[in-house]
Amino acid sequence: MTAAILAAGSAPTHEAVLFWILAPIAVVGALGLVFARSAVHAAVLLALVMLSLAAFYTAEAAPFLAVVQVVVYTGAVLMLFLFVLMLVGVDSADSLVETLRGQRLAATLVALGFAVLLIVALAGTLDTFHTHGLADAQGEKGNVVAIAELLFSRYVFAFEATSALLITAGLGAMVLAHRERTSPRRTQRERMLERVERGGAALAPLPGPGVYADHDAVDTPALLPDGSLAMTSVPEYLEIRDARPASGGVLEAGE
Repeated sequence: MTAAILAAGSAPTHEAVLFWILAPIAVVGALGLVFARSAVHAAVLLALVMLSLAAFYTAEAAPFLAVVQVVVYTGAVLMLFLFVLMLVGVDSADSLVETLRGQRLAATLVALGFAVLLIVALAGTLDTFHTHGLADAQGEKGNVVAIAELLFSRYVFAFEATSALLITAGLGAMVLAHRERTSPRRTQRERMLERVERGGAALAPLPGPGVYADHDAVDTPALLPDGSLAMTSVPEYLEIRDARPASGGVLEAGE
């Protein structure tokens, strides 16, 4: 944190203003992510932290990392995780039950150790960064070309190993989510015969609302050949009105 503050103090005015505005927001969002009791709230706060990091990458002339941060991590991975949480429905009480004893203490110690290593690493590279800068490291090739050369030359093994781990994780998720079928799949013929034997359901297509009536509003029932109302032509949740001249009463769809 000290290295980042020193870097912001010697940065240009616009970068310093951006840092002092977004850095507190990112820190507060990260703390809220750790202490949030709701998994959905934690995911939203993580999105806030990722967007702040994307703004930092943009300010440091790293557009490729900024776009990847927004499109891949925030827009794809995190939103997919958030949608899964909202569909499955995770109760806040579920996160209070510790399946592994002492996991909170262990996570705290690991986080503190990682923070110390990160601060030491940033402090050691701060002088080099101020001397050369990102523009000197990229040269005239640009951000995208410079990253591509590093990924497919010096770090090609780590890049391919990460790809293999991601594929393995995807296959593992598919295996864990797979459920064996306990009963044979019913064919269309079997479903048709079951529908006929059960009875009570209309075998032919239902008439649309307003057929042979004065108007074709969605709450106007169709008229049968004898002039009576076809109540099944209007959804059950609508309150329908008898549009025939002899009656003006309001009926329910199930009547």
